[in-house]
Amino acid sequence: MTDRLILGQTLAFGGDPFRQGPDVAHHERQGAILIRDGKIAALGRADDLRARYPQIPVTDHGAGLILPGFIDAHAHYPQTAIIASWGKRLIDWLNTYTFPEEARFADPAYATAIAARYFDLLLSHGTTTVASFGTIHPESVTAFFTQAQARGLRVLAGKTCMDRDTAPAYLRDSAQSAYDDSKALITRWHGVDRLSYIITPRFSPTSTPDQLHALGALWAQYPDCLMQTHLSEQTDEIAWVRSLYPTARDYLDTYEAHGLLGPNALYGHAIHLEPREIDRLAEVGAALVHCPTSNAFIGSGLFDMGLRARVRVGLATDTGGGSSFSMLRTMAAAYEIAQLRGQALHPAELIWLATGASAEALGLSDKIGRLAPGFEADLLVLDLASTPAIAQASARANDIWQAVFPTLMMGDDRATRQVYVAGAPVT
Repeated sequence: MTDRLILGQTLAFGGDPFRQGPDVAHHERQGAILIRDGKIAALGRADDLRARYPQIPVTDHGAGLILPGFIDAHAHYPQTAIIASWGKRLIDWLNTYTFPEEARFADPAYATAIAARYFDLLLSHGTTTVASFGTIHPESVTAFFTQAQARGLRVLAGKTCMDRDTAPAYLRDSAQSAYDDSKALITRWHGVDRLSYIITPRFSPTSTPDQLHALGALWAQYPDCLMQTHLSEQTDEIAWVRSLYPTARDYLDTYEAHGLLGPNALYGHAIHLEPREIDRLAEVGAALVHCPTSNAFIGSGLFDMGLRARVRVGLATDTGGGSSFSMLRTMAAAYEIAQLRGQALHPAELIWLATGASAEALGLSDKIGRLAPGFEADLLVLDLASTPAIAQASARANDIWQAVFPTLMMGDDRATRQVYVAGAPVT
């Protein structure tokens, strides 16, 4: 792969701004990044790197802000076609829209078409890594990984498992087939190129104890895989879980009792947690994923960002329960929800949630999510004046945070000036 110097403003985080403050980020107004073999080889001042590497081709993005590509830590790519469908509560939305649409993924051609559309949408919004649920059909995972592999993306996904009669008969597997299908997909895809398999029970209400136990046993065999599911998204969902698992101490215990709690566990939503659940999540080092547009769209509640003091927290669109493919829109929603809880998130914290924090949640903090030598060169160049409203606001800025904040609040795909995947520009 040809070496490349890309120029622009750079914003590199040397640590976690939630814990160390925004000064942990270093802004270079005239910065440069050297890309070599798909990774960041060096970064610094543009004049310095151009002098050190005078023969290397240069791409100059002017005032564009170079960031790590956004990382979406929880999504449902099979719901691409039903995003922004009118609904009531979570269970109504699943029955009315989600389950009928997911049934279509038994057709490999349909799965391939949606996967291709989904990745085109992600890249147009500057997202270069996603952790997605599939459907019960192994074909859905194969289509997803095949399309990601063709684009050179680092992604994670798993076959969604549901065997309980709370799911429609046309969309159920079994404890045994969930185990067998997931194991076969792990063998085929996990660790191939930039692909990772995630063991994926949808959530406790749609799995029998036998299926959760089988997936817990599978996870014990492949502990380097992540396990993703949902936790405490809505109050009526929690009551539903309590009726289905009457001996469980709480929602989290329905997973823990079957071997589905550990440091590589990833729980979406986690809005209405009990004190014991928070203690256990912190004790084992599990991760949570905040899905703010989804939580608002389906009326789930207000996530407590204060949990970051005790557990890893990533950020996600939760498409199609979420109402946007954009991580910019997701950051804006995270800001708004935090405001409603009396928590004012700094622009540095918002960017970190969509990059370094999500990488940490996915166990990829040594590979993606930061501008630093040795990290994979998945990059986004943001236009900080992509619309007249954003341009007039950023023009008044006194520092990088005032300049970038209007894009975080009002930006969309027009703000995506350029995306690089493993150092190669996406055209």
